Amino acid sequence: MATPIVRRSNNQSSRSKDPEKSSSLPLLSKRFAAWATEMTLVVASGLVPFGLGVYANSRSDLNRVPLNPVLVVTERAIARPLALPVSYGIRNVAWPTNILWSLALLGPVTLSTWQFFLLAKTGSTIPKRRFGIKVVNEQGKAPGFGAVVIREGLGRWTVPLSVAYLLWRYSLAFPNLGIFAVLALLAIASEGIGLPAKNGRRAIHDILAGTYTVDATRPLPASFSDASRESQAAVSSDAESLADDQEGATASDNTPAHPLVALIRRNPNLTLMGVTLVSMVAVLTTLVGTQVYIQTQETQRKSQQINGQQFLELVKQLNSSSFATVEERRSAIVAMGTLNDPQAIKFLADLLVKETNPMLVDTIQQALANIGIKALPELKTQNQIIAGEMGAAGTNAIQRLQLNQKAINKILAVYSGQSNGIDLSRSQLGVVGSGENSSFNLVLENVDLSGIKFKSANLNQASFKGSRFRSVGEDGRWDTYDDVIADLTQVQMKQANLTDANLSRVMLNRSDLSRATLNRANLADARLINANLSSAQLVGADLRGAVLENASLTGADLGDAKLNEADLYAARLGRVVAIGTQLSYANLTKTDWQGSDLSGADLERVNLSNANLSATRMTGAVLRSAQMENANLQNADLSLVDLRGANVAGADFKNAVLSPSKQDPADEFVQTPSKGSVSAVVQGVDFSQAKNLDSKQLAYICTQGGIHPRCP
Repeated sequence: MATPIVRRSNNQSSRSKDPEKSSSLPLLSKRFAAWATEMTLVVASGLVPFGLGVYANSRSDLNRVPLNPVLVVTERAIARPLALPVSYGIRNVAWPTNILWSLALLGPVTLSTWQFFLLAKTGSTIPKRRFGIKVVNEQGKAPGFGAVVIREGLGRWTVPLSVAYLLWRYSLAFPNLGIFAVLALLAIASEGIGLPAKNGRRAIHDILAGTYTVDATRPLPASFSDASRESQAAVSSDAESLADDQEGATASDNTPAHPLVALIRRNPNLTLMGVTLVSMVAVLTTLVGTQVYIQTQETQRKSQQINGQQFLELVKQLNSSSFATVEERRSAIVAMGTLNDPQAIKFLADLLVKETNPMLVDTIQQALANIGIKALPELKTQNQIIAGEMGAAGTNAIQRLQLNQKAINKILAVYSGQSNGIDLSRSQLGVVGSGENSSFNLVLENVDLSGIKFKSANLNQASFKGSRFRSVGEDGRWDTYDDVIADLTQVQMKQANLTDANLSRVMLNRSDLSRATLNRANLADARLINANLSSAQLVGADLRGAVLENASLTGADLGDAKLNEADLYAARLGRVVAIGTQLSYANLTKTDWQGSDLSGADLERVNLSNANLSATRMTGAVLRSAQMENANLQNADLSLVDLRGANVAGADFKNAVLSPSKQDPADEFVQTPSKGSVSAVVQGVDFSQAKNLDSKQLAYICTQGGIHPRCP
């Protein structure tokens, strides 16, 4: 008998050592390690496909398609609460990017759902099981789906993140995302540490869900066994009371009532008084609200009736058969402009293009200006009707249209900054006619035009010097979700003057800005996909982060412009003047620069894969670490160019000038780049896979530290 006893003792001793070894870490440390592992898996499931999507989007050999609408909606839904700038429109991305970014959206959702399922059914996720911890309810069993939703959805995330968001949103730190991230981490950590409890500290999410986080490597405390026995006893008691109820006894007599039910039973009169008071308040509120509504409707009806009567009287005075004098007619027009009546607005808009007396025309325009923004929809309708008659009506239609244009011009100028949401799409506001007939030019200089929809409108030769097409929203901060931005998609702005204008983040997709003046204009993050900027003046313009995919800039002047991180995928830039232009980190894949002047330009770390740079002048340009695979550099002037770190695999150097020559005195303003020197422009550059290198080029490469198999 002694031997079995000894063996049992040894087995128990060996089993007791395993939990001690597995539970060497404190429970709090285990909880944190398991949570950190869970979050790492969830984040990695999103970041990995997202990073691969970003890489695929940077490839030049992949076809581009519109971004998945689901991703667009998700992007905007995230941008709004976090005060991020909203990306209006749907941008183009490489086709694998759509798939990978969709996986980046679905991955975290799927993995989180799977972890929730495991937690509800078993009390542990895979990381929790690895670190030896378990979540149980008061009976020591798996918590179930309801408790997990409260524990994870409400307690762990909703409560702490809501507190952190409110503190951030209504503080001076808004919209700094870094501070919000710190506040969120602090809130999550504080919630996880929890509150003092009988058996140590207990996290708030466990308190809300009625769960406990325990060490799975050790037996459950006795309190859980007691709770389980009490639960079984309660179930038996419920069964017995149900049987008694079937025999005529009520279970409610033996079951403690809800506190609210007990309060009602003890104070029936007080309860009746409360119900009566609430009912009276509801009835009184309904009666007062109904009376206010009836009175408001009656007031509006009377006002409309009075305005209608006044309108009819004024129409009689302005009738062509009336014998009213010019002064009387002017007084009637001014009076009609004060009526808050849609009929009056329509009548004045019609009268404007019919009246021939210059004095009365001026008075009508002034009356419409007094009406303000409300007059624009009617004027727009008239504008489009007259524009449709241009071919048949000839000179008369041109004169009528110009009167309409002047009225719109005056209202937009007077009510600067108050036109958000005004729709002037497809309006004809550009120069019409020629010679003596072209007497109108839209002039809106130093005016706030934020939020106006000019989609497909004709704004040719208009002047917008110093005007703003974008402004802050209600929060008073730039680059947040509620920024007020105009829509200039497919607009005609040939020869328009936009000097010093603010067009940042404005939609200009498929717009025609040929020969427009955009010197020093702010076009940062603007969208100019398929836009026509041929022969445009963009000297000193800010185009950082702008999207110019497939845009045409042929013959444009980009001198000293800032195009850092801009996307010019497949843009046409033939004969462009880009002296001193900043293009670092820009995407210039498949761009055509044939015959352009890039002297002194900063092209550090740009992507020039498959770009056409034939016959370009790049004297003194900086091309450090540029991606130039398969670029066409035939007949290009690369003297004094800094190519260190550049990837020139597959680049065609046929007849390209690499060796520095004597500088032309006429070009002394083009300086040797400060980042390099003449003796080091190709140092360390691997020309092994470059194409069409002649003996003179190879000699220069080898003597200046370049790499090639034929170098000694």
